[in-house]
Amino acid sequence: MTETAWSPDGPNLLVHGDNLPALAQLPDGAFRLIYIDPPFNTGRVQARQTMSTMRAEGGARKGFQGRSYETIKGLLYSYDDAFADYWEFLEPRLEEAWRLLDDRGTLYLHLDWREVHYAKVVLDALFGRESFLNEIIWAYDYGARAKNKWPAKHDTILVYVKNPKNYFFDNAEVDREPYMAPGLVTPEKVALGKLPTDVWWHTIVSPTGKEKTGYATQKPEGILRRVIHASSAPGDWVLDFFAGSGTTGAVAHKLGRRFVLMEQNPDALAIIEKRLGTAATSVLLPHE
Repeated sequence: MTETAWSPDGPNLLVHGDNLPALAQLPDGAFRLIYIDPPFNTGRVQARQTMSTMRAEGGARKGFQGRSYETIKGLLYSYDDAFADYWEFLEPRLEEAWRLLDDRGTLYLHLDWREVHYAKVVLDALFGRESFLNEIIWAYDYGARAKNKWPAKHDTILVYVKNPKNYFFDNAEVDREPYMAPGLVTPEKVALGKLPTDVWWHTIVSPTGKEKTGYATQKPEGILRRVIHASSAPGDWVLDFFAGSGTTGAVAHKLGRRFVLMEQNPDALAIIEKRLGTAATSVLLPHE
């Protein structure tokens, strides 16, 4: 990818390769909306160390507006994914996300229960706590059920805005939901439906449905449609630098938004190219 590969008037892009150097080549404030669904499991058994962050003058970590933070290390646990490795990987990419959002822009970070609490601390430091907009719970009901605890049937999407006093949000375009107690409202309201809250009930991608691409962690188009409708307008640029099966690009294209996707998994790239066809121009990062 060259520095001139992306331009405000250029084509939609599918960037092949490591997203961190690719993100560094994009200009400040280029995107109205960033949605990312990063990988969690590195596939290695290593020690996991609990960590917390607190404000401290002269701290080693620098956050939003130059604020200083110190990281406090806690107990070590054996775990599938090294906590330190994971955040050393993800945090610089979140810093790039803050830089790349325009002044009215919004970040949606999609995680599960394993890391979302740590992500909230990191994003509070990067964006400022006043920029936290929502914690969205995506609830679904499918798959195996634990017998020794409450089965985990939800993901969490953290929503942060670049400027809490001037961000874009258009709930008029968002799909509405049926009332759970329609007898308590007027027939007119029943016909219109209600606006969603921060709890989204939506099925996963059906294993036999027409949306299915074969990608293991594919997200439903309905989730991305709600995100894109609410936090961008037609013609706006949308970025997803953990593109996976390409759902963000597919929905953005259908809704008249422009997009940049980034992915380095060859299997995922093949799925995206098949799914999007000529809607995106592929860009290959040069090998170091």
